[in-house]
Amino acid sequence: MTNTWAVLLAACALSLLEAQAQPKLPACSFYLFGMGERRKLLYKEGVLLDARTGETVRKWEVARETIRPAEYSVRLELAGGGVVTISEDEKGVWLAEGGHKTSLAASRLKLPRFQGHSKAALLRILHQEILVNIVDGKPVPNLFVYSKPWYRDGALVCMCLQKTGNLRLVKDWILGLREPFDRNNAGQREPDNLGEALYLISLVSDASHPLVRTILDTIPQFRKGNYIVGSTDFAEHPVYQTKWLKFGLRALRLDDPYEIPAVFDSYSALFWMDYKTAHVEGPGFSQEARELYPYLGWAEAHSHGWPPPMTVTEDRYPLTWEAQASQANYAGMGLVSEEYVQRRICAPHTWHAAEMFLYLLEQP
Repeated sequence: MTNTWAVLLAACALSLLEAQAQPKLPACSFYLFGMGERRKLLYKEGVLLDARTGETVRKWEVARETIRPAEYSVRLELAGGGVVTISEDEKGVWLAEGGHKTSLAASRLKLPRFQGHSKAALLRILHQEILVNIVDGKPVPNLFVYSKPWYRDGALVCMCLQKTGNLRLVKDWILGLREPFDRNNAGQREPDNLGEALYLISLVSDASHPLVRTILDTIPQFRKGNYIVGSTDFAEHPVYQTKWLKFGLRALRLDDPYEIPAVFDSYSALFWMDYKTAHVEGPGFSQEARELYPYLGWAEAHSHGWPPPMTVTEDRYPLTWEAQASQANYAGMGLVSEEYVQRRICAPHTWHAAEMFLYLLEQP
């Protein structure tokens, strides 16, 4: 088979997967406001709620609603006449009603328009889905179902924040890190956290950060020859774990005596940032895995230079999700819809949003 035919067949196979790898999210129209350090607000069905307490902020009888995710706005045509607009910009969240404009939350952040990019609208939506999940200065995977940041998700989020000039939003969280592991996966000490934490520190500090010495002292506990290995997501992933370690060490300009093992690792393709040739081919992620944890499919596509693993349109909100994760408390999604709770889905999700954002940003 020629290389041309092989590429065409692969493209056809991926096109089929695109149509299959996007499950239908619950039919619940909602929108979140409160990017960065601002108060989190949830709009749904004519009601504006505090997304963290459930308190009703405002309520209207709505004849028609128009949610414009790429413009960070919701427009309400009221049953009794009149128009209400809730919007968000670089200065804050605003309520326009009856000729008056009121501030609902205020703080400054950067919201690039990505002008000239073919996917500008999608990039704005994904950026919003990342920023709205920064809670108390910490990048949580989803504000409803996760109470703590994950180093892995946080590292991808911070790659995005660095590109958009918003790292200051999480700077204090990174400076305050003191543990080499986030222990979010049933208390496991996951060795990929070591490299992820080093990378995070490199974004706002240097090798003098107090956690760096702790990490360097911890590495030998996972060292096997010239690489590291341990349990990540309850399985050994030496290639993925060693790639993260090397990436973090290099980011801080520290000595790196480690080599990526030449073995198959299903997580190898999740690390697309560097060391792409250090990869042993093997089975990719299953369709089911890409549906439940779509960040896997996007990272895999990014690593291999494949087409997008699913079709995405800018008229949807949210664009991102995660389903049936072992450590998520899905009861928190009840404020949005009980169907999310029953189906064990959370949306939006920062790792998914970050993988999509970084993949699309690199496209012409």
